[in-house]
Amino acid sequence: MEKAIIYREKEEFKEAHLVLKNASSKQFYEFSFEMTEFPNVRIKNIANLQETGLTFENNKISGIPYVNSVHDLDIEFYHIHDEKHTEIKKVHLFVNADPKDLWKNIPGDTNGIFYKPDETFYKGQFLDKKITVVSKRGRSHAHEGKFRDDDFAVNELPEDWSIVSVADGAGSAIMAREGSRLAAVVVNNFFSSGEILTEIEKNIKNIYSSQSSQEIQSEAKENTIRLLYEGVLHVYTILDKAAEENSFSIKDLHTTLIFALVKKFGFGYVILTFGVGDCPINLINPDFSEVKLLNRMDVGEFGGGTRFITMKEIFNDDIVSRFGITCVNDFSYLVLMTDGIYDPKFMTESKLEDIESWKTFFSDLAGNNDDRTKVDFVNDTDIDQQLLTWTDFWSRGNHDDRTLAIIY
Repeated sequence: MEKAIIYREKEEFKEAHLVLKNASSKQFYEFSFEMTEFPNVRIKNIANLQETGLTFENNKISGIPYVNSVHDLDIEFYHIHDEKHTEIKKVHLFVNADPKDLWKNIPGDTNGIFYKPDETFYKGQFLDKKITVVSKRGRSHAHEGKFRDDDFAVNELPEDWSIVSVADGAGSAIMAREGSRLAAVVVNNFFSSGEILTEIEKNIKNIYSSQSSQEIQSEAKENTIRLLYEGVLHVYTILDKAAEENSFSIKDLHTTLIFALVKKFGFGYVILTFGVGDCPINLINPDFSEVKLLNRMDVGEFGGGTRFITMKEIFNDDIVSRFGITCVNDFSYLVLMTDGIYDPKFMTESKLEDIESWKTFFSDLAGNNDDRTKVDFVNDTDIDQQLLTWTDFWSRGNHDDRTLAIIY
């Protein structure tokens, strides 16, 4: 090739308007150089890239930049008919600030009344399956040094039952953090009674026995819901008593509550559920083709204001619709969450019953997200820490406390 042509092609590349897409601090970045207009030009290296935290390989810049700044990069290139002479093309890379860094993270006052840690996590057995649960203070609370209002409790119970409860204290209630803690702990303790579980179990067997008449099955369902109701009413009673003892209103303890009381029988897993408020309980079948919402949520047609376990008016004839009795041969995931997860990841109640939305959600958990944070359900030694890290995801306008429980 003539030297004049080589020179011209190198100059054309050097003068070409090349704009690298902007990067964001702490988020995975990838940019491929499109070289079809310059078939005889090869990029050898990009100088000054190391300071950004990114690397160059196979004509591609990738990695996670850690510092927001404008970086001056030197693209070192050569012509394939003049490989000994390397030339420089200068470009700029803009790395935007991580919006998370704009929020303060002021620790909660350890001497404050009803102190609770800013985050907590758990992993363990749940029947013949496993469970992991995390609860993290939202950015809006962290920015002002306020406490986490979410809470959860998990217990293995007598007679091979297990229970997981999740509660979301109302942001407007000054002692909501204690309300959510009490609600989760008290309902779990109520069902730790062997006597109550034996009574529930007797009715469950009648519901699912082929020998039971329709009348016996119907009566057994009523008895089961009555026993669950007694547990929920007990929570209200204890919260009311706690408010009186501390000289504040039960409204100051406002909290939602959802729970799943579960046992594996010879005929399948029986999942007894309750929910008040806007936190969902979802069950996904073994081959991940179907998902069920197991509780009534106080959104949509029930909207007009979130309901709380601390509201006496929920204990009316309509409360029956808040309980669920479900039996399945098996399941892949049983998931409970507060609206700090539900709002940014599902947005509407209808998506909670859309299997494609759940596939997207678990793909996100598998690492397909801006932070590339992954929750590994197979090699699960660190699953609780991984899930806690994942809950730090960024979602504009969604900075509420986040609590997520997954049985798998």
